[in-house]
Amino acid sequence: MRRALRSGLCAVALVLAACAPLCTGLTCVCQLCEKTNYTCETEGACWTSVMLTNGKEETIKACVSLSQLKAQIFCHGSKNVTKTECCYTDFCNNITIHLPTGQDTSSKSKLGPVELTGMITVPVCVLSIALMLLVYTCQGRHCKFRKKRRANIEEPLSECNLVNPGKSLRDLIFDMTTSGSGSGLPLLVQRTIARTIVLQEIVGKGRFGEVWRGKWCGEDVAVKIFSSRDERSWFREAEIYQTIMLRHENILGFIAADNKDNGTWTQLWLVSDYYEQGSLFDYLNSNTVTADRMIKLTFSIASGLAHLHMEIVGTQGKPAISHRDLKSKNILVKRNETCAIADLGLAVKHDSLLNTIDIPQNPRVGTKRYMAPEILDDTMSMNIFESFKRADIYSLGLVYWEISRRCAVGGIVEEYQLPYYDVVPSDPSIEDMRRVVCEQKLRPNIPNQWQSCEALRIMGRIMRECWYANGAARLTALRIKKTISQLCIQEDSKA
Repeated sequence: MRRALRSGLCAVALVLAACAPLCTGLTCVCQLCEKTNYTCETEGACWTSVMLTNGKEETIKACVSLSQLKAQIFCHGSKNVTKTECCYTDFCNNITIHLPTGQDTSSKSKLGPVELTGMITVPVCVLSIALMLLVYTCQGRHCKFRKKRRANIEEPLSECNLVNPGKSLRDLIFDMTTSGSGSGLPLLVQRTIARTIVLQEIVGKGRFGEVWRGKWCGEDVAVKIFSSRDERSWFREAEIYQTIMLRHENILGFIAADNKDNGTWTQLWLVSDYYEQGSLFDYLNSNTVTADRMIKLTFSIASGLAHLHMEIVGTQGKPAISHRDLKSKNILVKRNETCAIADLGLAVKHDSLLNTIDIPQNPRVGTKRYMAPEILDDTMSMNIFESFKRADIYSLGLVYWEISRRCAVGGIVEEYQLPYYDVVPSDPSIEDMRRVVCEQKLRPNIPNQWQSCEALRIMGRIMRECWYANGAARLTALRIKKTISQLCIQEDSKA
């Protein structure tokens, strides 16, 4: 019966999806659309949803695009957790809906004491008899009705069928970003995913909080948990990750953001792709690299940074973004030995039309060891966006030095070290770094033996051109990407 009902609902959804293109210019109420007077336009449907949050009903009203409508996700609710309705006329979602209470109070008031007693007693008796029969039948170990126990008894009943109808997270995100806004999953879907994740183990700690490996519908995800005092950092990072057209194979894949509040404490969650190899810092500490692998790692980082720095012009365009805290601990290594840039909490965006820079109101600055000279001596032009990009390039050169040191040359490989390990303390101050970088004008040492390997020789040249004291003389991320791509072609031709 349930399968037949589900098939019927799917058929109705498909019919509605087929009819949606006829509703061009449909105008709906949109709670999140402050700039457009709380209205939106779509060719799909108007959407209203109510979700139970901390015992209270929370309503969301918005537009559903054609691609989202075809995904058959938004027009189906979940029993006692969400209730969702789609409609197809102007402002038809300007209504208030409620979750089912499970009781009909109008009919209840018409029942007398005898009827109420009968309604309570009869089901209890029937249930008791059924339980006795079940216990009798299932004595011993040979109960054929016994269900297989879950492997993890703490794992809650997830709502995979609600937001993941036979698709992986990657497929789900692709469907909703390629033909939609390109800015990630809708808020309600994010919250549904976040609230059905089972945390497995801590994989990292930092000044912001903890990073956990979690499970959602059998898939590994990373959960970055901020404390409530870091709400500004959490909000900023979630905002940057949901920038239109930001998604890229060499930038950490954002999945969801949510706040967990049980009345006594609040956790702020940022859910993203999980990479089992960890950060580039961890990877280089435990692995050496060949010249081919070095090229692969450095090229992927340049590709991610070039995409961040690049402005995409258009109605569905992307602003230019500067990272501001690029270092080996903020770069993750994927299973295929390429990298993804992460930790965008300090990033700044540039609005080229208004020529304004969106700088986060965050007291935390970048990592001192990786700061460019102009930041250390306080001569950087904060009102010129190119200055931020040039500071990223200086940091990129230091990351490249860390990778190149672990590349074997003639069977010789150096131990992993952080930049300036030999001239500053393990936790250097601004003054320590300013003295070394600005006053003494020192840079990490490039060994002579790198000259015997063409790949390392070219990487050494790139580093020097990233470390110029004059930021305007440094390479761009796109130029670095092109140079390393040519190196890739040369290595492939040799092979």
